[in-house]
Amino acid sequence: MIFTPDNLPSPLSLESLFGRHAPVEVDLGCGKGRFLLAHAAAHPDINLLGSDIQVGRLQKVRTRAERAGLTHIRLLHTDTNYALEYLLPRNSVRAFYLFFPDPWPKRKHHRRRIVQPEFLTLIHRALQPGGAIHIATDHESYFTHIHSVVHDDPRFTRVDPFEPPAEEKTDFEVLFTAKGFRVYRYSCAKKD
Repeated sequence: MIFTPDNLPSPLSLESLFGRHAPVEVDLGCGKGRFLLAHAAAHPDINLLGSDIQVGRLQKVRTRAERAGLTHIRLLHTDTNYALEYLLPRNSVRAFYLFFPDPWPKRKHHRRRIVQPEFLTLIHRALQPGGAIHIATDHESYFTHIHSVVHDDPRFTRVDPFEPPAEEKTDFEVLFTAKGFRVYRYSCAKKD
């Protein structure tokens, strides 16, 4: 269930990876997998790919997925940008989920934020026409940055923000909202 790519830049055969043909959705930085597992349980008709750089997290998600009988999940042990640039075929993904990425709040670290114009180029390449990316953050300044970067990109159109049901909310969201933090959401779709 966990796939660790070698360093050769070759796109995955998603149908071979999942063993079936179905729409593909990707949870970028799936962490402990609360969203990934609940979303997979609610949507047996999709192929769900979770990616994370920490193999220990992925092993825990794999164990929980196997216990739940969720055979339509695959896990990718790699950096998000590497996966987007080299592993995901063009026009192959119906939806991306990016929940609570590191906000890198210090100004000198803003260049490390994942949502940048280059990131959107990679997302655009992998998305099917009409496919969407759904982003959530608790950091208002980062949300303002996300809004600016995506709003200025003519290849995307804003759509109603994705609001996961309670059982699909990430561990971060459950923690942040319990502490009274606001969650900011942004969703946009690739133009046909």
